[in-house]
Amino acid sequence: MNINNIPQIKNADKDNFFLLAGPCAIEGEEMAMRIAEKIVSITDKLEIPYVFKGSFKKANRSRVDSFTGIGDEKALKILQKVSKEFGIPTITDIHTNEDAAMAAEYVDVLQIPAFLVRQTDLVVAAAETGKTVNLKKGQFMSPESMKHAVQKVLDSNNEKVMVTDRGTMFGYQDMIVDFRGIPTMKQFSTTVLDVTHSLQQPNQTSGVTGGRPEMIETIAKAGIATGVDGIFIETHFDPANAKSDGANMLHLDLLEGLMTKLVALRKTVNQF
Repeated sequence: MNINNIPQIKNADKDNFFLLAGPCAIEGEEMAMRIAEKIVSITDKLEIPYVFKGSFKKANRSRVDSFTGIGDEKALKILQKVSKEFGIPTITDIHTNEDAAMAAEYVDVLQIPAFLVRQTDLVVAAAETGKTVNLKKGQFMSPESMKHAVQKVLDSNNEKVMVTDRGTMFGYQDMIVDFRGIPTMKQFSTTVLDVTHSLQQPNQTSGVTGGRPEMIETIAKAGIATGVDGIFIETHFDPANAKSDGANMLHLDLLEGLMTKLVALRKTVNQF
């Protein structure tokens, strides 16, 4: 996939990795704009192609009382405002076939959650919108098996598809990244590493997913070293009080330092 096909993408000619980043969920307009403004300033400075990420709805929660969103249309309109305000593309998750057409009216990239990537009708519905489709690799799937998910998009007459590794289940309550899968998936698709979700510790007895954010830099550096095309990071200015996935998000204040290191590492990798 050529990332130039994503509307409003900047710095695509800089031979850099691209970044998908933002909060786990849209909690309100002020927080979304604040996070987007900070990341745009960083990516413009470092010449990183950037797509703002935010889920308009969180459908895959452990408990029925967990935060799921502020309202579908309200959150989608905030994503649309972020795009217009900063001149950047946006990405959001979809969970049902009906979500595909609705979300496509507001965002540039549709993301299929890892738990749902085997759902053929959902993948096809996303592909048929003509938008770029980001397929999260199921925690239960091999890198090789993701070629079939990619093929579903291609068979729907849409060549704008990428795959994102977000770790593989290791026992019941931990995730690991098998970096051997990066070159495997790059054979059939643009490949992204979701750093923060790869550090989740799901299935906690409390019903709230844990995480290891202290390992974000390590996993991100390893991803760049193994040749990923893009990096996915969820970030927030107050992770401890974020309404979703706060345990494994990167504090917004730490993003510029990490991106600076990754850009320098990418330049070194490009020499070989």
